Amino acid sequence: MPPADPWILFDIDGTLVDSGRLIVRVWRQVAAEFDADAEAILAECHGRRDAEIVPMFFRPPDVPAVLARIQELEAAGGDLLSPVPGALELLTSLAPERWAAVTSGPSGLMTGRLRAAGLPIPAVLVAADHVRHGKPDPEGYLAAARALGAAPEACVVVEDAPAGIAAGVRAGMFVAALTTTHTADRLTGADVVLDRLSDLRDIGAAAPAARE
Repeated sequence: MPPADPWILFDIDGTLVDSGRLIVRVWRQVAAEFDADAEAILAECHGRRDAEIVPMFFRPPDVPAVLARIQELEAAGGDLLSPVPGALELLTSLAPERWAAVTSGPSGLMTGRLRAAGLPIPAVLVAADHVRHGKPDPEGYLAAARALGAAPEACVVVEDAPAGIAAGVRAGMFVAALTTTHTADRLTGADVVLDRLSDLRDIGAAAPAARE
């Protein structure tokens, strides 16, 4: 069952910020420029750090240039960002010390995305440049719980991608998955799957899926 009066740890892309159009545009453009398979990249990139994805699909000599190009394109794409429906209302209803964000993007970029979407910046934000190991490793979620002074079992992770779900599960936290990026059949391992972020308010009444 979900913890009573939990601390809530949110992913950002696809969970709080609708960045889907930007992500697709960026990866399609860099794939075209550097002769890579955009569809294969898009099947794997959500919820994972660029530094881990790029070496999987691009020639080793191109990796530094690809990473720099991604940053350039992402920084220029603020017009394609918007809040996930219900995100602002939910975040402003939470006490600042009861929630955090854990993201696979760099901290500067992700605070910029939150601002562009009109969302508050959390007091605790654990980003790609704050951890040694990205999702699906649990390091980021465990670091956020420590910063909030919360036990892992008292936290609810809100995610939209398989890598993030795996990270939350490995951290020993209750995981709520949103179908904002993937269909429900891709969100295996989550305790509960939600169609809308606003449904998180009713999570206590949800029947979580049993883990193996």
